[in-house]
Amino acid sequence: MTGTGSQRQNNPLALIFPATGRWAIRIIGSLGAIAIFFFLAFVNIFKRKQLHEIVRQVYYIGAGSSLIVMLVGLFTGMVLGLQLFYTLVKFGSVGALGSAVSLSLVRELGPVLTAIMITARAGSAMTAEIGILRISEQIDALYSMRIDPVRYLISPRIAASIISFPLLTAFFDLVGIIGGYITGVMLLGTNAGTYLYRVQSSIDMVDVRGGFIKSLVFAVIVSCICCYQGYFCHMRSDGYGAKAVGLSTISAVVLSCVFILVADYVVTSFLM
Repeated sequence: MTGTGSQRQNNPLALIFPATGRWAIRIIGSLGAIAIFFFLAFVNIFKRKQLHEIVRQVYYIGAGSSLIVMLVGLFTGMVLGLQLFYTLVKFGSVGALGSAVSLSLVRELGPVLTAIMITARAGSAMTAEIGILRISEQIDALYSMRIDPVRYLISPRIAASIISFPLLTAFFDLVGIIGGYITGVMLLGTNAGTYLYRVQSSIDMVDVRGGFIKSLVFAVIVSCICCYQGYFCHMRSDGYGAKAVGLSTISAVVLSCVFILVADYVVTSFLM
């Protein structure tokens, strides 16, 4: 028996497989908890007395993030116009600059960069705000007053994210195309009519719909992860109190960005 135990300790596979199994079970359990959390919050969106809070969150998440989203969109379009111009010159296809810029923005860069910027600004704030409510026992106070914290705190934020993400994605795409126009036409001398014609002729409704589908998926991912991390920050094993709020905010931003990129690949695979 002693020899068998010693062999198990010396065998690396005997250590790797249990650790991998525990990690996989923990990940699956967390995904299941987030799915249940989203279901409960989504159902409560359609209950009464939610409209005022949803509007307030739309203003905070959507209108509050519009300036930074449009600023990033402008310079993203300008960089795309600059890089693609010198790439297309080598192949004698400068006339396709409008198509390249618009399709890159509408299909990929618009939804992804918009979601990442909203995560950095509004997602982190959601996690910190809900986390502070948790550690200060204000969520427990809502329970004592027979107010559902998920309906009161989480549902309006998820609804506001679902509304705001597609709108901000549209702003990002529009401003990004204008940025490509500034670089390609005004600075580098591409024909303006050709650029605008290529933009109009290359973008189909399928491309626009795909970008909006991605933005809706990203809205659910970001709002769920950020609210979940803040709501359950008191259950973290690596910290408590203010430290738990800080760690939850970091986890929310990192996980949201990672899952945005993973979901982007998955959704693109289905839409292609």
